[in-house]
Amino acid sequence: MTFKELGIIEPILRALSEKGYENPSAIQEKSIPVILKRKDILGLAQTGTGKTAAFAVPLLQKLYLEKENKKLKPQIRGLIITPTRELAIQIAESFKDYGKYTGLKYCVVYGGVKQKRQTDQLRAGTDILIATPGRLLDLMGQGFVFLKKIDYLVLDEADRMLDMGFINDIRKILEQIPAERQTLMFSATMPTNIASLSRSMQNKPVRVEVTPESSTVDTISQYLYYVDRQEKRTLLIDLLNKDTNDSVLVFSKTKHGADKICNSLCHAGITSGAIHGNKSQANRQRTLGDFKSGRLRVLIATDIAARGIDVDDLELVINYDLPDVAQTYVHRIGRTGRAGKSGTAISFCSREENRQLKDIRKLVGNKTITVNKNIDQFKV
Repeated sequence: MTFKELGIIEPILRALSEKGYENPSAIQEKSIPVILKRKDILGLAQTGTGKTAAFAVPLLQKLYLEKENKKLKPQIRGLIITPTRELAIQIAESFKDYGKYTGLKYCVVYGGVKQKRQTDQLRAGTDILIATPGRLLDLMGQGFVFLKKIDYLVLDEADRMLDMGFINDIRKILEQIPAERQTLMFSATMPTNIASLSRSMQNKPVRVEVTPESSTVDTISQYLYYVDRQEKRTLLIDLLNKDTNDSVLVFSKTKHGADKICNSLCHAGITSGAIHGNKSQANRQRTLGDFKSGRLRVLIATDIAARGIDVDDLELVINYDLPDVAQTYVHRIGRTGRAGKSGTAISFCSREENRQLKDIRKLVGNKTITVNKNIDQFKV
């Protein structure tokens, strides 16, 4: 199957070809025809399966053809809501890449930065708005954003959106959007609150699922080290000094912990940077840019800050701290092994993290994670 066989039009095909995309991923192959038929969709897909293109490509096509046929002026007809600034920026980059030959205008709005650049773009006119809930509501309240012409609504990372407490914001936004619209919802997991939200805002959605709920990507090799908590930094430095991978993402449970890890690695001569909620948006984007370009070898991140990180050929993910929620483990390691490529995930487990490890093993399977036997262990 190719994108051309899915009925994608030439301007978008040309842009996809320039990105090296010819064959759609499973979620794209299943979602694009449904979206082009203007049906609501509930897409279940883990990180790294290509779900951004699964909704961006058909939305660009529908908006482009409608604009061409009706000679419409730029107005917000497509709205994508996403939980974090990083993910909003990543989605905007995808729309820029895939829609470069369509002439459609897009705008991305998020908090943590001054709003003038964003409001200037809105005044100039836009067809597609990518937004985080808080900044969107703020701009709506100031009269910069009107949603009465919305034809297409996308909720991306819906499970994370609810985890972060955005449900009331989502409901306020929905009150301002026409009931007659196409609604697309994408989520990595399917807890009961997602099913409930889908029933309240979608019309007979087609459920598209490409992997079992909360499964881990088969191309990721997973390893475990048992280590005392106070020895984790020594182990991390030792592994990085022996490892040949050029890009490593390290997950820390706390903001303070991320900074401490970063300082230790830099002191050891390993180029590193940290991103978390206490960093300014400019600092986070600069650090992420340095990591993507290779100027930094290691990026240390908290879970919320890492949501939306999309790095090509990320080779290694290290769980310095195990997450409290087992499903978060799946999201974390899904940053590597993307688009069918191989990847490696290493987790550190101290005695205090036995419960989290048991939950993770129950979710992904005991035999999925290989215990490294080259260091002293203790019983779980």
